[in-house]
Amino acid sequence: MTYFVKDECVKCKLMDCVEVCPVDCFYEGENMLVIDPDECIDCGVCEPECPVEAIVPDTTYQKDDKSKWLEINKKFAKKWPNIVKKKDPPKDWKKYENEKNKYEKYFSDKPGE
Repeated sequence: MTYFVKDECVKCKLMDCVEVCPVDCFYEGENMLVIDPDECIDCGVCEPECPVEAIVPDTTYQKDDKSKWLEINKKFAKKWPNIVKKKDPPKDWKKYENEKNKYEKYFSDKPGE
């Protein structure tokens, strides 16, 4: 089992999860975070920290979407910088909090700063 970040994180990029991760397996893109599934130790401490419920275990998610999100997390964890300290979220994150299909509309493959 591993955890991964999904659509709800796009444009919200809240970072409560980053500081509780004991193995520092979060990586930062311009407008979302991902988890490296090869580094994740499946402890689950990050999941309840996410206010927008963007983090889920791979055992409880639909098969097709699980494959998509695991691949996205794995791919971008190899490209983006590791993040270990919480930063401020985007100022307008509340505007996007309940929007659906954000990945298709807003995702950026650029690394975070």
